[in-house]
Amino acid sequence: MRPNPKHAVGDPGFVRELVAREGFATIVSSTSAGPVASHYPVMLEDHADELVVLTHLGRPDERIHELDAAASEGREVLVIVQGHHGYVSPSWYSPGASRAPTWNFTVAHLWGVPQVLTPEENLETLVALVAHFEQHVDQPMWLDRDWGAPVARGTVGLRIPVARFDVKAKLSQDKDPESVRNVIDHLRAPGPYSNPALAADMERARGEG
Repeated sequence: MRPNPKHAVGDPGFVRELVAREGFATIVSSTSAGPVASHYPVMLEDHADELVVLTHLGRPDERIHELDAAASEGREVLVIVQGHHGYVSPSWYSPGASRAPTWNFTVAHLWGVPQVLTPEENLETLVALVAHFEQHVDQPMWLDRDWGAPVARGTVGLRIPVARFDVKAKLSQDKDPESVRNVIDHLRAPGPYSNPALAADMERARGEG
């Protein structure tokens, strides 16, 4: 991503919150056939002092990503977690402000060398993933290990310790307070541009949430 100190976030806690909230990522690998990408649910391993992504790929994606080679060669994969985003019209800015339309967004790029899990570790990861995403369901359906074991054989579990990350939260930090307030109000209003979640992100960036 193009660096901009106004939009950069270096707090690992921010990454934890983003991954926990979104729970879905794009996994990008550089392979002998060129770059490839897949999309899968993710969660973070429960560590207080490090970021570790847990996920799985459905077969044969592990071959497409050349995961065995990546793990043995120390080749990193890129995990992209996209947060709330939306269009911002310059007509919402205060008089005299920029006339350029833009897009507000939050995204995290996480890099790490993938570790391919054993079948038992993969099953444990799938159980944990299901428990994570079912936790707010009225009648949760936990993954039974006996039922899940044959299903797990169609997947490959991954543990990705995050060696470095880059977070960009572009939320109108370069605009004057009146323009920011106007953008938030328009995003909270009903209609085709309604985006209350993005408005809430902007308020948090201003220290209001």
